[in-house]
Amino acid sequence: MILRDRQRRLLVLEALDSRARQFRSRDDAWPFRMPHEPLDLEALIRDALAAGGGSIDPASLRSRSVLRLDWSDGGVWDLWAVTLPSGLYVYCDSDTHESRVLASVKRGNAGEADGFFLERLAESRGHVFGIEMAGAPPDHVRSSIGDREFLADVFTELFEGTDAEADLKDADGRLRDASSGLTAEATGTDFHAVVVRWLGRVLSAPPMTRRQPRVRDEDPL
Repeated sequence: MILRDRQRRLLVLEALDSRARQFRSRDDAWPFRMPHEPLDLEALIRDALAAGGGSIDPASLRSRSVLRLDWSDGGVWDLWAVTLPSGLYVYCDSDTHESRVLASVKRGNAGEADGFFLERLAESRGHVFGIEMAGAPPDHVRSSIGDREFLADVFTELFEGTDAEADLKDADGRLRDASSGLTAEATGTDFHAVVVRWLGRVLSAPPMTRRQPRVRDEDPL
């Protein structure tokens, strides 16, 4: 990265830090703080660099990827984090149209914070962060978290009661029927088990090294 781009990136990070300090907490979103609504990251970049001109790619701010969902029709949803010089983690999402700032957290362990974010995302289907998680299940899932049991719990809660649940059960039933002659219903399979098998087909993640901490075990409420 050339010096000019580094200077621009630093200006944007300073602007992002300033905005994140204005975020507000919610009882149902601990330990995260959120803007009133998701912030347009590209607009924030333009404002931060207005005086000197130029621009930077929002992806150049990324410190780490948390979760990426891909669909066979070309759709993509990417959740990623920025580590600010102040120590705050800021969570952003991107799709084929835009990048947004969703929340911030002051948390020492990045992996712990990432897992907490996914839990809050799943239990509210995105609403607590001002977004909506809906539609068909993705055809490929990439996660920075290696705890498969944790991810199965996240996606079970995210999909339960939605069209994605019906889609996954239908697909699972067809696969089981083809392989064993029995449908998922005939074997008494619950939805969590369906999600476990689905993740086994679509998930790319690092090997599990430790159990993922759960936000429900630490939430002071």
